[in-house]
Amino acid sequence: MSSATASPRSSSAVGKARSPRANCGSDSPTAIATRPDSGDVPATPPVGRNRRCGIPPDLFQGVSPDILRPQLKTKVPDFAAVIFDLDGVIVDSEPRHFASFEQVFAELLEGRPHGIDLPSYIGRSDELVWLDFIERHQPAQSLAELTRWKQDHYLRIIRAEQPLFPDIPPLVRRLAQVYRLAVASGSVHRVIAEVLALQDLRTHIPVVASVEDVGRAKPAPDVFLHAASLLGVHPSECCVIEDSAAGVTAGRAAGMTVIAITNSLPEDRLRDAHHVVRTYAEIERILLPAT
Repeated sequence: MSSATASPRSSSAVGKARSPRANCGSDSPTAIATRPDSGDVPATPPVGRNRRCGIPPDLFQGVSPDILRPQLKTKVPDFAAVIFDLDGVIVDSEPRHFASFEQVFAELLEGRPHGIDLPSYIGRSDELVWLDFIERHQPAQSLAELTRWKQDHYLRIIRAEQPLFPDIPPLVRRLAQVYRLAVASGSVHRVIAEVLALQDLRTHIPVVASVEDVGRAKPAPDVFLHAASLLGVHPSECCVIEDSAAGVTAGRAAGMTVIAITNSLPEDRLRDAHHVVRTYAEIERILLPAT
């Protein structure tokens, strides 16, 4: 939950390895096999090619098949930028959003049931929650007053608990060495700034796109397209990291590659993403494969 078609790239294209071409008179690619004592040498080709390349036919006799098995070098994905969702990806915020809403609901309704299904709003703006609440209960406060009231509760919790996901700071630092980074969030700038101030994340994520900047919240693609514009890159060159179904829909509608992490929802709710992962280590393996 947040406080406020071009065909997508196939998942098989991310990190796909290619075998280098042979260096001697052949039009077909030859895999590379690594021998621990002698560096890279071509794996056993047909005898005719051995002769053309000047390789003795018995060079590989007695060599273990495990040594001859191709050791493919993985290509870094063709992305220029990585765009993070904020809530549920950078900060473990959903339980804190729920608690903040519940506190305000209790104060407004004096403990009476509010009837709002908060989990159904994961990945969507606070405004939608409040519009639902206003329709049900007609409070005296305006939408702006209610939004600010809840934000005040939420920021007090964030400042006290600083609930960044532990693997986020090191991942952000490593990704920043390779990609341009941005946040595209349904939260307002006030909230985003407080979160990115934790552990100095803003140093590594200089670009911020908020729902305040665009006309429509997720699942519309507007905030992601705005982030790409601020980054100065084409949407197809962006990889989105999301945790919500609305965010996955928005990222794909923007023409971006989407990695969904199961921090907030189970895998089957995120199946429209190009990749569904359970850990930040899996994200790192996709975006920073070993070379």
